[in-house]
Amino acid sequence: QVQLVESGGGLVQAGGSLRLSCAASGRPLSDYAMGWFRQAPGKEREFVAAISWTGNTTFFADSVKGRFTISRDNAKNTVYLQMNSLKVEDTAVYYCTASDVMPPSPYLGSWGQGTQVTVSS
Repeated sequence: QVQLVESGGGLVQAGGSLRLSCAASGRPLSDYAMGWFRQAPGKEREFVAAISWTGNTTFFADSVKGRFTISRDNAKNTVYLQMNSLKVEDTAVYYCTASDVMPPSPYLGSWGQGTQVTVSS
């Protein structure tokens, strides 16, 4: 079983940037497709971005397309989410997931504990 730890969240003004990291341990990151989901208060968990095992395929939610990028460094067992031009509506807890399927399912796989991203106006 892989363990995931997210970091990099925080408070940022609208229009700013953050880079989230997800460090994996216990199993090689290359064993998994990776994804990011987010959950805002009172809302369901929603898909943000995903990247395939080798990084040659990525998917993004329409709401973040053109603003967010996802990347991975299998040698460092880390996946990243670069978030630019942040909006207030991006405020949520962001979760990293390791999945056997692509794109990852919100109901399966291994999950981190989440990192809070707050975007102020």
